[in-house]
Amino acid sequence: MNACLRAATRKAITSGKKVVGIRRGYQGMIEGDFVPMDNSSVSNIIQNGGTILKSARSDQFRTPEGRQLAADNLRAQGIDGLVAIGGDGTLAGAAIFFEEHKIPLVGCPGTIDNDLFGTDETIGFDTALNTAIENIDKIRDTADAHDRLFLVEVMGRDAGFIALNSGIGGGAEMVLIPETLTDIKKIKSHIHSLMSQQHRSSIVVVAEGDELGGATQIASELRQDDTFANIDLRVCILGHTQRGGSPTARDRVLASRLGVAAVEALIDGHANVMVGLIDNQIRLTPSRNVYSRKKSINFELLGLTTLLN
Repeated sequence: MNACLRAATRKAITSGKKVVGIRRGYQGMIEGDFVPMDNSSVSNIIQNGGTILKSARSDQFRTPEGRQLAADNLRAQGIDGLVAIGGDGTLAGAAIFFEEHKIPLVGCPGTIDNDLFGTDETIGFDTALNTAIENIDKIRDTADAHDRLFLVEVMGRDAGFIALNSGIGGGAEMVLIPETLTDIKKIKSHIHSLMSQQHRSSIVVVAEGDELGGATQIASELRQDDTFANIDLRVCILGHTQRGGSPTARDRVLASRLGVAAVEALIDGHANVMVGLIDNQIRLTPSRNVYSRKKSINFELLGLTTLLN
């Protein structure tokens, strides 16, 4: 997000606009937590994870009264356009806010889950993906050394983009994601087949939102089967390690392009849209389409997980 913030700030200043940062997102908007931004405000931040403006959930912003207070504070500061960086909740809130108060707003897709409609990739996804693969590679060393079965849980409550891509990139023997039904009998049969053949170790990547539950729940199901008594089964939950760290070059470039595009969209008079990158081209998508439509996974990649194990 820092790369996006940096790009948006510098593009706006270059275009003769004043920039104000809002700390802690919508909650900061309600509390009037504003800070003037200039070029030096965003110096030396592109390599840092997270966001220098912080983030926060805001129950108050979910109410009409909270949004009215936020709008009043923005107008009192002379703020006449917003760039919102975030995921589904951020953009849904932005759409409601615009409909009620008509303050022009352009969203930038920022979520490691990569599940927003209107862009091929979201800010943070590539960094999270590379973190997951790095950890899977390390787990593989232990799995091979001890002939173990590892269930590795990655983030993805509603979408399997991280699991699917890290499973392929990390050479996992199976990938379990929310978009497909998980048949526990087939899982057991496949694992037995793999571990009884040339594969003496196996890695199964599990998205946290798989309908059978996360890796811990699935491991419990497997351990209740007597045929797994002689299989050394371990669970590794990567958790919030995927959400931090220095962003990849790919993420920095994507975030920079989207930050500039968001400011350009505001200057051109667009509002209540999200900027995204589709087929390497900047595209604008109405906010209502972003949070009301589900982004599909690439089922060709899903087929690779079966072919390559």
